[in-house]
Amino acid sequence: MKQKIITGIITSLLWLGLESSSLALPVHSKGPLLNDPEREQEFMDWGLGMFVHWSHDSQIGSVISHSMVGASDDYLDRYINELPKTFNPKRYDPDEWMEIAKLAGVKYMVLTTKHHNGFCMWDTKTTDFSIMNTPYGKDIVKDYVDACRRHGIKVGFYFSPEDFIFQHRNGFEIRRVGRTEEEKEPIAAYNKKQLDELFGNYGPIDVVFFDGGEKEMLTQYIHQLQPKCLVTRGEMETPEQKLPKEPIPGPWESCFTLGSQWQFKPTNEVYKSGDRLIKMLIETRAKGGNLLLNVGPEPSGIIPFEQERIFRELALWMFINGEAIHNVRPCPVIGEDNIYYTHSKDGKSVYVFLNEFTEKNRWKHGERKEILLKELKATPETKIAVLGQNSRVVEYQKNADPESRFKQKAEGLEISVVRAQRIYNNKAWPNTVVVKLENVEFTKQTASE
Repeated sequence: MKQKIITGIITSLLWLGLESSSLALPVHSKGPLLNDPEREQEFMDWGLGMFVHWSHDSQIGSVISHSMVGASDDYLDRYINELPKTFNPKRYDPDEWMEIAKLAGVKYMVLTTKHHNGFCMWDTKTTDFSIMNTPYGKDIVKDYVDACRRHGIKVGFYFSPEDFIFQHRNGFEIRRVGRTEEEKEPIAAYNKKQLDELFGNYGPIDVVFFDGGEKEMLTQYIHQLQPKCLVTRGEMETPEQKLPKEPIPGPWESCFTLGSQWQFKPTNEVYKSGDRLIKMLIETRAKGGNLLLNVGPEPSGIIPFEQERIFRELALWMFINGEAIHNVRPCPVIGEDNIYYTHSKDGKSVYVFLNEFTEKNRWKHGERKEILLKELKATPETKIAVLGQNSRVVEYQKNADPESRFKQKAEGLEISVVRAQRIYNNKAWPNTVVVKLENVEFTKQTASE
């Protein structure tokens, strides 16, 4: 076995045509290369991204890649040699993805160019385990990048430094932990060859998400290839399937599935509600982060019906309230009593997210509510509005008084607002209402201030 491993290493290095010295970390006289600070500020403006997990094993609805670990020889043979022969996403139309994403207020997208299984979704010269050796036979990544640019959505790549097909073909055990140094070096060289393609053939890339071991060297490599490209996982905090209890000094990004699985799961799936995603987005932005929400396209290339519907609920809410999510920063306090805050970059406007309303506790059309904000106080220039509405008219209610008002009290700022805009036929609205307050002050500042 040892001889087989050594032979595999030598073969891989000779095939790649790389000297062992090229595997060393890039040398930079001023220390490690880091994300460009201006681009980090731009990233914090975006607020919402779409993650796309998709590979040839979407055909069988399994977890993406991980079924290879601990698999029998027969399973691996069929997974590697037979499954690509039936992967033919004839309905793949990235423009349709972009249209859904743009409606929902998505500013950037991140596509799995290569997951842990090593299956490449682009026209690569490094392996035959790729989209080019399927009945589809066309470069998925190229069409995705072109569509992002047509629709004004920032281009992001997911890339796994781990590579199960490389391990398998070079005599290594397919695994995620316990890899030796003699395994890591040839895989690193192989990864750099693939990154040369991804970052050399498609123009400027905005974001890269490294998922797996040995990220540090590849992070430095990307900063050399494209200094303006932002590295998220690999250089910033990226909590997965959870939100931090406290704000994280920015920038940071949290990623979530819509259901229980990253890739398409045709059965046995339970999806999050649109309202839950909205509240997750609000909490993320109040704590200074970005939210990266995942879709898992069907093998045909379309976004599943259920996932599209969830994004369209988010789209309706963002159509009304997008200014409270994009181009904002966290406030001195994140919120109070089921209320969250963000503020505009110039600090002139504070957005108040009234989160208490749910499917069971809806805010009725034309109903007035008074809410006490203990953390805020008015100034002589304070103004108030409910996002999306003019607060002058309530449909079918001739004598209604929908004017938004506020009153400063000793215990805090009391706002009095009516939900005057009709959004659904039944007039009941189950999602968060957002109030915009201009020229207000917080009663206390953060410890750092």
